[in-house]
Amino acid sequence: MNVSVVLFTSDLRVHDHPPLRAALGRGGEVVPLFVRDPAVARVGGTAPNRDAFLADCLAALDAGLRERGGRLVVRSGDPVEEVCAVVREADADIVHMAAGCSGFARHREDRLRHALEADGRRLYVHDAVVTALPTGAVTPAGSDHYAVFTPYFRRWVQERLREPLGAPRVVRMPQGVRSEDLPARADVDGVSEGLAAGGETEGRKRLSAWLARGVDAYGDGHDDLAGDATSRLSPYLHFGAVSASETIHRARARGGAGAEAFVRQLCWRDFHHQVLAARPAASTDDYRTRNDRWRRGKEAEADLRAWREGRTGYPVVDAAMRQLAHEGWMHNRGRLLAASFLTKTLYIDWREGARHFLDLLVDGDVANNQLNWQWMAGTGTDTRPNRVLNPVTQGKRYDPDGAYVRRWVPELAAIEGSAVHDPWKLPGRERARYDYPEPVVDLADGLARFRHARGQDEDAA
Repeated sequence: MNVSVVLFTSDLRVHDHPPLRAALGRGGEVVPLFVRDPAVARVGGTAPNRDAFLADCLAALDAGLRERGGRLVVRSGDPVEEVCAVVREADADIVHMAAGCSGFARHREDRLRHALEADGRRLYVHDAVVTALPTGAVTPAGSDHYAVFTPYFRRWVQERLREPLGAPRVVRMPQGVRSEDLPARADVDGVSEGLAAGGETEGRKRLSAWLARGVDAYGDGHDDLAGDATSRLSPYLHFGAVSASETIHRARARGGAGAEAFVRQLCWRDFHHQVLAARPAASTDDYRTRNDRWRRGKEAEADLRAWREGRTGYPVVDAAMRQLAHEGWMHNRGRLLAASFLTKTLYIDWREGARHFLDLLVDGDVANNQLNWQWMAGTGTDTRPNRVLNPVTQGKRYDPDGAYVRRWVPELAAIEGSAVHDPWKLPGRERARYDYPEPVVDLADGLARFRHARGQDEDAA
């Protein structure tokens, strides 16, 4: 009887899983495998929130496989060495896995392919498992990827997505394949207090609830900071606990302006993945350099520390950073404001912000995190690289009643309405009563410094 190994990476689910279905389609036995690679931590930072969420996802995946007669095999170490060891133990002849987009993932695939072929085995890499479309499926004439979102989106919506696959009924496994114990959330230190539960069951429940009750208002409400009218599905998409392709199919079936706006945001995810697949160095290097000479030294370090701690003196920025610390997640509008403030108002290297986000964000992946940071820093794909988001006007626009700020910056809870966005106008004695810091920089000074550095005069937004 033939035996296949299915290597799970960022696709921790049993529903709509092409590698698993392809392996089972051979009619033989299957070893579902996940390898805990220590190199991932070196690439992605300390990431206790992602470690805890991963533990939830692996437990849910194991439960889903056990319901069908299988189980998840977990190993720790170099993925190539561990996969090859499992292949030999199970006498498997083929390994199935989902395609990655980062340079790290591509290098892992190449190493694994060469090792398996040297041993007379095969590797089959499946596209459109982590993303809705394969990363190279849509390209412009004369280039290997789209560098601007809108033309990419126009092409992307015309492409036919593969149909979602149901979960298998039975998973038959060979005997005697060794597994480590599953990791547990309780064993992870430093987890954010408000971190959501992970796993496929939780993700599918949230997706169904979102499509039934939330998505219709998404077009008008997705920027409302206090309303929190977003899907919060990004962690489940990051870990592949829910399928991007199935999510889009179901949103389109729901229909309406809100669903269309939601699908457009999901397209941004595919867009960033295809950029990174074509330009792997963009994970650490400027996609389009502006020859920035970012601020360094003690004063910049103090400003960076204030930003990380949510003590900049700009309430909406501080609220966003405190939400990140508490939940391991941040509203998208908050991410834009926090990134603009760090890179353009404080003129601190986007890599410093990206690293902090990767340390805390449960949905932090290289493609979306790094390229969103580059977009906001003006070194990425933004067609207006010198735009600056004013935290006062943006706060009043997207948190007009000040509810978001008061939720996350309780020192300012007594200030009514949109006045909460201007607390630095309080006299000194009043400020001391609120225990809220002076602004780390005057907005006009920060804007002038940034314009001088970039040699531009574009207005702030």
